[in-house]
Amino acid sequence: MHDDRSLVEARLRRVLDERLRPAVYPESVPLEVAVWHAPDEPVPVAEGLAAEPEPIAVGARWGAPWGTSWFRVTGTVPEAWAGKTVEALLDLGFDENMPGFQCEGLVYRPDGTPVKGLNPRNQWVRIGAPVEGGEEVRLHIEAASNPVILDYHPFLPTQLGDKETAGGEPQYRLARMDLAVLDETVWQLVIDLEVLGELMAELPVESARRWEVLRAVEKALDALDLQDVGGTAAQARSRLDSAFEAPAVPSAHRISAVGHAHIDSAWLWPLRETVRKVARTTSNMTALLDDEPEFVFAMSQAQQWAWVRDHRPEVWARVKKAVADGRFVPAGGMWVESDTNMPGSEAMARQFVHGKRFFLDEFGIENQEAWLPDTFGFAAGLPQIIKAAGSKWLLTQKISWSQTNKFPHHTFQWEGIDGTRIFTHFPPVDTYNCSMKGSEIAHAARNFKDKGVARHSLAPTGWGDGGGGTTREMVAKAARLRDLEGSATVTWETPAEFFTKAEAEYPEPPVWVGELYLELHRATLTSQAKTKQGNRRSEHLLREAELWAATAAVRTGLPYPYEELDRIWKTVLLHQFHDILPGSSIAWVHRETRRTYERLADELNGIIDAAQRALAGEGTRELLFNPAPHGRSGIAAGGAGTAVVEGRTTVTERPGGGHVLDNGILRVEVDARGLAVSVYDIEADRETIAPGRAGNLLQLHPDFPNMWDAWDVDEFYRNTVADLTEADELAPEGHGVRIVRTFGGSRVTQVLSLAPGERRLLVDTEVDWHETEKFLKLAFPLDVHAERYASETQFGHFHRPTHTNTSWEAAKFEACNHRFVHLEEPGWGVAIVNDSTYGHDVTRTVRVDGDHGTTTTVRVSLLRAPRFPDPETDQGVHRFRHALVPGAGIGDAVREGWRINLPERVVQGAEEVAPLVTVDQDAVVVTAVKLADDGSGDVVVRFHEAHGGRVRATLTAGFEVAGVTATDLLERPSADAPSLRREGNEVSLRLRPFELVTLRFARA
Repeated sequence: MHDDRSLVEARLRRVLDERLRPAVYPESVPLEVAVWHAPDEPVPVAEGLAAEPEPIAVGARWGAPWGTSWFRVTGTVPEAWAGKTVEALLDLGFDENMPGFQCEGLVYRPDGTPVKGLNPRNQWVRIGAPVEGGEEVRLHIEAASNPVILDYHPFLPTQLGDKETAGGEPQYRLARMDLAVLDETVWQLVIDLEVLGELMAELPVESARRWEVLRAVEKALDALDLQDVGGTAAQARSRLDSAFEAPAVPSAHRISAVGHAHIDSAWLWPLRETVRKVARTTSNMTALLDDEPEFVFAMSQAQQWAWVRDHRPEVWARVKKAVADGRFVPAGGMWVESDTNMPGSEAMARQFVHGKRFFLDEFGIENQEAWLPDTFGFAAGLPQIIKAAGSKWLLTQKISWSQTNKFPHHTFQWEGIDGTRIFTHFPPVDTYNCSMKGSEIAHAARNFKDKGVARHSLAPTGWGDGGGGTTREMVAKAARLRDLEGSATVTWETPAEFFTKAEAEYPEPPVWVGELYLELHRATLTSQAKTKQGNRRSEHLLREAELWAATAAVRTGLPYPYEELDRIWKTVLLHQFHDILPGSSIAWVHRETRRTYERLADELNGIIDAAQRALAGEGTRELLFNPAPHGRSGIAAGGAGTAVVEGRTTVTERPGGGHVLDNGILRVEVDARGLAVSVYDIEADRETIAPGRAGNLLQLHPDFPNMWDAWDVDEFYRNTVADLTEADELAPEGHGVRIVRTFGGSRVTQVLSLAPGERRLLVDTEVDWHETEKFLKLAFPLDVHAERYASETQFGHFHRPTHTNTSWEAAKFEACNHRFVHLEEPGWGVAIVNDSTYGHDVTRTVRVDGDHGTTTTVRVSLLRAPRFPDPETDQGVHRFRHALVPGAGIGDAVREGWRINLPERVVQGAEEVAPLVTVDQDAVVVTAVKLADDGSGDVVVRFHEAHGGRVRATLTAGFEVAGVTATDLLERPSADAPSLRREGNEVSLRLRPFELVTLRFARA
C-alpha cells in the first residue's frame, strides 16, 4: 500500500481547523452589552451588580491595567431554537494561548449567584439544554483587566507590574458576546478526532495500530459532508467506533488524573487578585463537578480555601457541598505551597500545622500528602517535618525543570537528614497543567523511569494561575483514554487513591538521600533582599513573642495572645509562597510585602515588650533578656538577668596602613583597602585567611541570565568579576573599623568589629544599591582543607561537597543556607553566620606557590538587580550583618547563628527571670516555647538535636508539671514518640542525630 499518512494527517488538521471547530456553534445572535468600570480597587459584588452601566460595542477597547469592569449582557433566546442546547459565548478579548496570564471574569446571575469563571480556554456559559425558546438572558461579568506581564517575548522589563506605574491605557478589545446553539454531536466529533489524531502522532510509524487509527480517521472524514457538518457528524462519529473499541494492552501505563488548577498565591498579580482567581476557578470546578460524575478535583493551599470562605461565601457553599461528596478534595496540608529552601525550622513546621488544622476544622479531613508541584527545590530537613505533621507522601514536578542532570526516579523514597523517609512521586507527564493531549499522555508513559517495577503515575490536569482549571474538553478526552489501545489508561482519582495504589505496587522503591536540589532558579535565594529579610526577622520575632508571652502567662497570668499570634503566623506563612519569598513576583507584590513585614514587626515587638515588662516588674535594674536557645553573657537561654562581659578590645594602627583589632581571642588585621588580610585565632595559633588573600572582599559580577531574570543566575556569570578594593574612607569606630566604598551608582559602608570576649568578627554592611543586572558577593577565602561543608537547614544541617567531581556537584554552584555555613579540618573549623541572607557559593583551589595548601572560599550573595518582573528590584538601601567565627565547631556555628539573629533586649525592671524551660545539652536546640494552640494552658516545647550526633538530654520545666506527652506538630499524642522518663519537673530522653521532638507539658 502506498504511504499516504502525511496526506490524511494534513487533511485532518485542516478539516478540524476550518470546518469542524467553527461548526460547534452553528447559529448565534448577538447579546446587548453594557459596562461599568470600577473607579479603583475591586468592589463588593452587590455594588458591582447595582452599578449603572453604559453601552459598549463588541470591538471596543476596555480595561485599564489592574482595573475591574462590570459587564451586563442581556438578550432573548430565539423561539426557533426551542429544543436545542444554547450557551452564551463571552469573549472578553482573550488570547487562547495565555490561560491564567491575562484578563479573566466571573459570571453572576442578577441575584448575585456565581455561575462560573471566564478564561481564555473557557468562554461559555450554559443557558439551557434544551431551551424552550423565548427565555430572557441577563448575566453580569466581573472582569479583571490584568495586564500581560509575561508576553510572547518574555522577560522584557515592564512598568505594568505595579498599579502605581502601570498607567491607564486599555489592555483589551471586547470580542464575541453572543448567544449560540451548541451542536453537541459536532463537539463530540471534534473530541473524537483530536484524541485519535493526537494518539496517532505518538505511535510508531511501523505499528499496525497507527495505521488502523489512520484508516478509521480517513473513513470518518469521508463520511463528513463539509457543506453539512451538523447533518453528517453522527455518521462520521460512527466510523470511529472500531478505533475506540480496541482496549489498552495489559501492560499499559496507568495514569491517575487529578483535576487541578495550580494557582500561584501571588506572582504576576497581587495577592488581592489571587483571591478572585481562586473564586473564579472554584466556581468553574464546582460547576464541572455537577456536569461530570467521574471527575475529581483537588485544590491545595489552605490560605486559598480561607479566601473563598471569607470573600465569596456563595462559592464557599458550593465548595463545601462538593467536599462532602468526596469529589472536591483538599490537598497538600500546607498553608500555602511555600518555598522549602528558605523558611526556617518553625515556619516550615507551621506551614503544616496551620494547613492541616484548617482542613481538619472545616471538613474533618486530614491530608496524608504534601503537594508542592511548583516549588523550587526541597531542603533536606523536610521529610521529618512531613512525617511529624502526620503525613507520609510528597508530590512535586519542578525537579523535571533541572538544566543539567535528569533525576533518575519518578517514584522513590526520599530520605532526610535524620533518616526519615517519605514516599515521593514526580509525575512523568512533566507538567502540572496537563490538558490530556496525546503528546502529554504518551510522554508520561515513555518518560516513566520505574517501568518493570511500577506502572502508576499521576497527572495534575487543568489550567492554572486563574486559567480556569480543568475543562470539559479535558474530561471528555480522559473518558476516551480510559481504556484505549496504544495509550496509557486514564482514570480520575484523588491524590490519596493514587498514592495508596502506587505505594502498594512498589513496596521497595529506590532511595534518594539529601536535598532535592533544583538545577535552575538559583537566584531566588537572593532576589528581593528586603522580602527575605522581612521573612527572617518575622520568624525570629515570632519565636520571641511566643517565648516571652508563654513565660509571662505562666509566671504572671498575662493573657496569652492566641488570636494575634495565629493571625501573624498565617500572614508570615502566606508570604513564604514560592513566588513571594523567592523574589520572583511583580513590584506590587514586593511593595506590599515590605509594608506587611513592617506592620508585623510593630505588632510582634508590642507583644514582646508587654510580656517582658510583665516579667521584669517595676524597677530600675537593667535586665538583659536572652531569647536565643543558648546562654550568653551569663544569661541562661530564655531567661533575663544582669549581663557579664569580660575582656577588652584594642584598635591600633597597622604598619603599612589600616588597623589591627585584638581582643585576646582573635587578632584581625584590616589593611588600607578595608580588607581583612589576617584573622588570627590566638589560642589555636592558626590563621583563618588563606595566604596572600583577603576576606571581606566585595565582588561584583555582571548578571544577565539567558531567561527567568529574577529566578536564574547562570554559571557564566563567574567569568567576569570586579573586586571592589578601593576604599574612599577608612577610620576606627568603636571596637572596629569603618570602611566606605563607591562603585557605579552605589555606595557601601561597612563596619568590621571585634567585641570584647567574643570569638567572632562582625561585618555590618550597608549598601545603597543602584545597579542593574549586577550580582554582589562578599567573599572570605579561608585556609581550610575541606572536601565538604555544612549548611544549616530546617532542624539541622546538611553537607555539600566543595569539589565538582560530577555534574551533580558542579550544578550546585549557588546553594541555600539558613543561619550558617561551616567548614572544618579535624579539630579546627570556621563558620560564617548571617542575619538575613540565604544564597552562597563555596569553591576550592590548591595554592600552586608557597605551601601548596587548599584555599576554600565562601562567598555570601548579597544583592542582585534583575529587571523582570520588577524593573526596580532591590534599588535602595540595604543592611546586612555577618560574622566570621574562626575556631568554630559545628556547635559554635549553631550557637552563633542563633545569636546573630536574636539580639539581646535590655529592659528596666526589678527581678531576674528564670527560663520557662532549660536543657542540659548544648546540642539540643529549643526552637519553640509556647502555649498549646487549643487554649488549655499546656506548655509546648519543640526541640531537636542540632550537631548531628546522638545525645541524652534532660529538659527541666520552670513550673509545676502534672504530666508530659510527646506529640506531633499539631500537638496531638504521637505514635512515634521517643521514650521519656519523667521525675517531677524533669524529663529525660535520648535523641538520634537531628531528631525532632515536641513535648506537651500539662501544668499542675
